[in-house]
Amino acid sequence: MSVNQQAHTGPPYGQPQPGYQGYQQPAYGGQSLPGVPQAQYGAYNGPMPGYQQPVPPQGYFPSLGFPSKGSPVSLNSDTSSLAPNFIGSLRAPPTSGAPPPASGASHPSGHLAYSQFEHGDVQNGIPASAAPMQRPPASQPFLPGSAPTPVSQISTFQQYGPPPASVQQLRNHMAGMTIGCTAASAPPPAGLGYGAPRPPAMPGPPLPGQTVAGPPSSQPNHVSSPPPPSTMAGLHPGPPMSGLHGPPPPTHPPQPGYQMQQNGSFGQMRGPQPNYGGAYPGAPNYGSPPGPPPPPKRLDPDSIPSPQLNELPPQQKPRHRIDPDAIPSPIQVIEDDRNNRGSEPFVTGVRGQVPPLVTTNFLVKDQGNASPRYIRCTSYNIPCTSDMAKQSQVPLAAVIKPLAALPPEETLPYLVDHGESGPVRCNRCKAYMCPFMQFIEGGRRFQCCFCSCVTEVPPHYFQHLDHTGKRVDFYDRPELSLGSYEFLATVDYCKNNKFPSPPAFIFMIDVSYNAVKSGLVRLICEELKLLLDYLPREGNMEESAIRVGFVTYNKVLHFYNVKSSLAQPQMMVVSDVADMFVPLLDGFLVNVNESRTVIASLLDQIPEMFADTRETETVFAPVIQAGLEALKAAECAGKLFIFHTSLPIAEAPGKLKNRDDRKLINTDKEKTLFQPQTSFYNNLAKDCVAQGCCVDLFLFPNQYLDVATLGVVPYQTGGSIYKYAYFQLETDQYRFLNDLRRDVQKEVGFDAVMRVRTSTGIRATDFFGAFYMSNTTDVEMAGLDCDKTITVEFKHDDKLSEDSGALLQCALLYTSCAGQRRLRIHNLSLNCCTQLADLYRNCETDTLINYLAKYAYRGVLSSPVKTVRDALINQCAQILACYRKNCASPSSAGQLILPECMKLLPVYLNCVLKSDVLQPGPEVTTDDRAYIRQLVTSMDVAETNVFFYPRLLPLTKADIDSGSLPAAIRNSEERLSKGDIYLLENGLNIFVWVGVNVQQGLIQNLFGVSSFSQISNALSTLPVLENPFSKKVRSIVDMLQGQRSRYMKLIIVKQEDKLEMLFKHFLVEDKSLSGGASYVDFLCHMHKEIRQLLS
Repeated sequence: MSVNQQAHTGPPYGQPQPGYQGYQQPAYGGQSLPGVPQAQYGAYNGPMPGYQQPVPPQGYFPSLGFPSKGSPVSLNSDTSSLAPNFIGSLRAPPTSGAPPPASGASHPSGHLAYSQFEHGDVQNGIPASAAPMQRPPASQPFLPGSAPTPVSQISTFQQYGPPPASVQQLRNHMAGMTIGCTAASAPPPAGLGYGAPRPPAMPGPPLPGQTVAGPPSSQPNHVSSPPPPSTMAGLHPGPPMSGLHGPPPPTHPPQPGYQMQQNGSFGQMRGPQPNYGGAYPGAPNYGSPPGPPPPPKRLDPDSIPSPQLNELPPQQKPRHRIDPDAIPSPIQVIEDDRNNRGSEPFVTGVRGQVPPLVTTNFLVKDQGNASPRYIRCTSYNIPCTSDMAKQSQVPLAAVIKPLAALPPEETLPYLVDHGESGPVRCNRCKAYMCPFMQFIEGGRRFQCCFCSCVTEVPPHYFQHLDHTGKRVDFYDRPELSLGSYEFLATVDYCKNNKFPSPPAFIFMIDVSYNAVKSGLVRLICEELKLLLDYLPREGNMEESAIRVGFVTYNKVLHFYNVKSSLAQPQMMVVSDVADMFVPLLDGFLVNVNESRTVIASLLDQIPEMFADTRETETVFAPVIQAGLEALKAAECAGKLFIFHTSLPIAEAPGKLKNRDDRKLINTDKEKTLFQPQTSFYNNLAKDCVAQGCCVDLFLFPNQYLDVATLGVVPYQTGGSIYKYAYFQLETDQYRFLNDLRRDVQKEVGFDAVMRVRTSTGIRATDFFGAFYMSNTTDVEMAGLDCDKTITVEFKHDDKLSEDSGALLQCALLYTSCAGQRRLRIHNLSLNCCTQLADLYRNCETDTLINYLAKYAYRGVLSSPVKTVRDALINQCAQILACYRKNCASPSSAGQLILPECMKLLPVYLNCVLKSDVLQPGPEVTTDDRAYIRQLVTSMDVAETNVFFYPRLLPLTKADIDSGSLPAAIRNSEERLSKGDIYLLENGLNIFVWVGVNVQQGLIQNLFGVSSFSQISNALSTLPVLENPFSKKVRSIVDMLQGQRSRYMKLIIVKQEDKLEMLFKHFLVEDKSLSGGASYVDFLCHMHKEIRQLLS
């Protein structure tokens, strides 16, 4: 929808109005939430007559006609009456073609299915009642017909015309679904969303009208320019949508409830399902404390309409409402996992254990398998045969973060020195000594756990075995008892058989007109003076071994001699950019402490030297070539920090033209927007990797810059890209400086090579991430930092056995920042299964989504985006259809049954499909999409989680006295109340949304102004005010910033303000303006796909 179009009078399907503020929202168990005044409020944008909400009695849910939080409700809607209060057109998923629903018709008091995910509660966090929510471990159908009597809704609203055809079908469709979940191991965490959309007339920051679910259009940088006029401003006040999402509108008093019968009596368990045991051994059955588990949800089996319903006269069509609280909630799953698994340490001694979710804080005790901070798998129980793997379609992949940072309470990997002979390895496959190697013949030989070859134990490594066959020094040697450790590498592991020199950092600053005028050059020079004292160093070293050099450039390059013996720095200009060379060797790369005064003098002079420049054109490739040549001459690895502002159009190698063309979107040529313009940069990247020259790129564009091409070298060398669109000193400097500080200081390994070995039966076949590969097995990176992940996919090449399981060993060879050559080893053992149920019980949805997003984001380089989207939907439908067919207990085809640990797959997959890479809104720039595509490709599981499904926190519910965060709520507009302030974060941006009815005192305490209208959108940090609320909110923001690898941009959004559309882009459970389906719609669509596969 164009941003200037008049908005539809009603909210789009799946984007319900934010909570009816003031309507008493029950917490768990029906207790009213403190601090919510009871008053009459209308729907989202205006007052509405007749919407009074009586206080629900203790222990009841409004609109549920039965007491007790555990009793089931049939989701079967009454089909007879229709109310004329439907607002706006509802949008169905693309492939459905059935009759329209009547919204707002009578809500049976039992329209809310018994939900193991949450109970009609708007908060969605930890229940107010002391008892934690229980998740049932087995599926059990409801008896239709036992629903409490419907209460018809008061129809006092203006009618907006009949709903469109496809909607009804969807609703019927969904209402006829069962969402049953069979218990399995730990449920996966929630996903994430990300950047901000762009404003209209500018190529820059993102805009409000954007897709709602995926990664952000541009980075946190998105939002720097003035956003377009809001299309929301003129919305008519309309009644809240009749129950599409979330708690039903407060029109009916709670019924005196009655307990529903279910298969004879409540809580009676159905017999065991075929091939389906309990949770995997050795771990708690997450989410279901002992006691008879409640039945899973089933939506009424047979009411999914067939396409012929289109021909029915309107009054005969069934009407359904789907209650969002009856479908799986990411918030509830995350909360349950935290409650069940956050208190105990995760001990890695057991094979094939599924770790807690990435959203749970837990300690890891390494007892032989690598910590999940280093490796996470899509499944911890893999099929024994390739046929079974093909049947399930569950990808077998590991997301590996070899240099991950650990919390202070956990021990860093031990460094083992085996002397001149180097690490002990298998003679045949060259796997490194690890806890799974089997010592035989009294300890004189060992049998390899990967290839079964027997190797002599070197004399210096010999040790006797105890009565169990273990070496007696088992606990003294990290490589025999731990999953992760490091070996000191010998000279054989070094380039040209000589030990490496310490690496160098070269700072390369664009001094063209734009960079100087914006204040950027001065800012960088001031910061570097301070930052050079914080270069990375080995733990006990007094000063960093890293040497530094400086280059400035526009159309030509300026090198600086900062030798310590000079009184003043010397500049040398290279204007022949076609044949780049370094004009000086001695004095270019120096030790910071020795040359401190000369460097300080240089950094003071650079802003003055170029203060009056009129040069607007820049080069880019020669800058990288210059850095590469300098590192070659110094015979060391290193990193280039390049600060660049514009498309390199000056005559030089690697010159680019502006090829931005939005008309290519949704055509077969769209893929060219993600591909580099020229192969020049691919060849340059290859040379950089060979030398160990890693490139980190800081971009400050005011227009199209061709990130897809400029990003090739950073991407293939293992570097990072940071993007600050429409950079403005006052609002963006804090974020840029924080990113720069962290980037310079973080742990990084240089000249790295990684290989993943596997036991017989599977092998690594595909790799995703920021690296270069010259063969099929070795992942090469000029630099690898603590934030980067490499995702590896495995395929069967033989049968596996349940007894021996499967093993992975990731070996990373790298040079530390002190110039020491090391090997970091991570080992992981997985179970193998012959029953599909065991596979589905041990999957990790967050890791699966991380893999699927990366797979799709690579796919757009070679296939049309539509093909990529369809393939994703099809694969997930096949995964769920295989489960339904082979693992779920028999039931009607009208039921949607999801595996317990994959019940969030549809909601997270929908977020990936709606992301800016796969479904851009009208204001997402080509550069934004290329930037996000590269960013996501090396994200870890925690980052993709919050990126695709952002975290939404009600700040006004925060407990000022506790150090904890307020309970998160679901990403939907109808969960927002006008009287509250919310924070939404996705790893790139932090939004603070302020409702129009927020109390004046709260506004004063947080923003230091006296009214809503005085709050400024231009704030880039919250004012420091001396009151408990301000301190609490700032501490929450600081805590979130500390958890992310990039500094998130803070954006203040006032309700009904033009920036609000940008904010709504991240409410990923709602329908998006770029056409993305709401969660409810998408669930229907997935169900339809699954039924087609099954039939």
